[in-house]
Amino acid sequence: MTNFNHDSNRVKRLGFPEIIYGEYKTVDDLRNILNHYSDNGSNALVTKLQKEKYEILKQYFPGSFYDEVSGVFILKPLEQKQWDYDVAVISAGTSDKHVVNEAFYTLLFLGVNPKIYSDSGVAGVHRLTENKEEIDKFKVLIVVAGFEGALPSVVGGLFPQPVIAVPTDVGYGVAKGGKTALNAMLSSCANGVTVTNINNGYGAAMAAIRILNLLKR
Repeated sequence: MTNFNHDSNRVKRLGFPEIIYGEYKTVDDLRNILNHYSDNGSNALVTKLQKEKYEILKQYFPGSFYDEVSGVFILKPLEQKQWDYDVAVISAGTSDKHVVNEAFYTLLFLGVNPKIYSDSGVAGVHRLTENKEEIDKFKVLIVVAGFEGALPSVVGGLFPQPVIAVPTDVGYGVAKGGKTALNAMLSSCANGVTVTNINNGYGAAMAAIRILNLLKR
């Protein structure tokens, strides 16, 4: 078991707490880390946690929450309130749910209640335009898409808010595990679209939090 050095000053320094990346940590290391948070009366969020690790951890943290689709683990359950007009998470298809959920639960953990607009990709763009009046009210838009990754360009051409684009590994053949979507988003002609790494819903959520924290100053 390795020693855990908690970055206790991160909230004061950056405006958000330390998040735990769980994919390559052992169960013993995760128990050590989570016990630290529990002993201090704090909540904790773990990303990319495999189900087999959760099956062990839930025996030690019975009140915890786990989303199998995204691999998000939250030490203490959250109360999901009515969504607000801070962040909308717009996805091209339901196949992108693993990334959408990661962004959603990260935002929820940090006190933001986002609204999800699913199946709004270019093949069903009418779902996007039908909700334009409502989407106009949000402060930040997170746009998740695989295949050719066209949706962020469409959103960037329709809406004035900051657009954070997230390519996913969804798609056949030349989609290349999300690289085609990534390149399309990076080369978008929609001005000012910001792009995260492939499948990085967590990173998109944190970018949104930085923007919202600045707006609150």
